[in-house]
Formats: sequence, C-alpha cells, structure tokens
Amino acid sequence: MRTGRYHHGDLRAALLAQAEKALQEHGPDALSLRELARELDVSHAAPSRHFRDKRALLDALALTGIQRVAAAARTRLATAGPAFDARLRAFARAYVDFAAERPALLELTFIRKHDPAVTDELRTAWQPLEDEVGQVVAQGQRDGLVRPGDTERIFNVLFTAVHGVAARAATGTLAGPALDQVLDDVLDHVLRGLAPAPGDTPLAPPAAPLC
Repeated sequence: MRTGRYHHGDLRAALLAQAEKALQEHGPDALSLRELARELDVSHAAPSRHFRDKRALLDALALTGIQRVAAAARTRLATAGPAFDARLRAFARAYVDFAAERPALLELTFIRKHDPAVTDELRTAWQPLEDEVGQVVAQGQRDGLVRPGDTERIFNVLFTAVHGVAARAATGTLAGPALDQVLDDVLDHVLRGLAPAPGDTPLAPPAAPLC
C-alpha cells in the first residue's frame, strides 16, 4: 500500500524510514530502490541521489540500526547510576528491548557487518558502544566485582549471553514477563560467573595523571 506522495524535506530519511518498514514486513530480499521511489511517489531515479544501489541502502539502514541501539543503551546507562550490576543490566535491557521491537533491523546489522564487502564505517560502527560497555567491565574489575583478565574477552562472554536472549526476543519465543525473567536469570548467572575467584588479585586502580 502506498504511503502517499512525498512533497519535500529529507528524502534520504524518508527512504530509510520506508525501507525499514519494508524490511520488517518483507525482509531484505524484497527491498528495491525502484519500489521505494514508487511508494514515496518520486521519480525512479530520485533514490540514486542518496544511495547508489541496494547494497548502499542496506548498509545505511544497518548503520541506522546500530546507532539506535547505541543511543538506547547510552540513555539507559546514563540513568542507571554507578553500580556495576545496574549498568550491566541497563545495557542488556536496552539491547534486548531493541531486538524485540525491531528484530529485522537488528538482524540486518549483523548480516551487513559480516559481508565481505562491508564498508569501514559499518564494520567499526559497533566499536564505540563496545568500548563504553568495556569501560563498565573495567570499572567492575577495579571495584573488585569482576575477575581480572582481558576486558574484551569478558565483554564477548557478556555480549554472547545477552545476544542469546535478544535472539529469542526477536523471534517472539520470549516476550513479556517470561522475557524479563529469563534476562534477569541469565544476568544473575553471568554476574556470578564474572565474580572474582578465591585467590584472584584485584585489578589495581589506574594511576593518577601526572601534573
């Protein structure tokens, strides 16, 4: 069904919004620049001013998805307070909620990220959020709440656990109170697994900067 004639404004944003809707309803294979132009009632050549081909459109859509996940996570982290447990749960909740609300878009971000022809911008787009959550893990180490070790490896364990819950939320096999319960249980187990073992040497706090 056509959404109505496109009159003015940001055509790129309108194309991405319409593409996301089509992605959710029909999947990436059904996306077509020509069809988007028809839906927005612009010339069939108009989308090419913003996306040279379908691959460029999918990359832009995937980048939008990553940016939205990151923004949602940062919003949650900003209001979670300083406690390690609360910050970890804030990140996980933001990610799982996004998966439940926009499953096709989240899936696309991973498909495009691992495409052999992925752009540098898209390949590195997750890094700022990973770094931010990595800092949460590092602070947990300094506070004696997380065992010493490579922060990136610990983040990968954490992310794999959270992504597993998100994948079930995206397919609809978990929803509502059941989803909340499973996410809480998974995080409880992860937190216990990350706790320092007897005999672990606490991570030293960072040295004060030299004046």
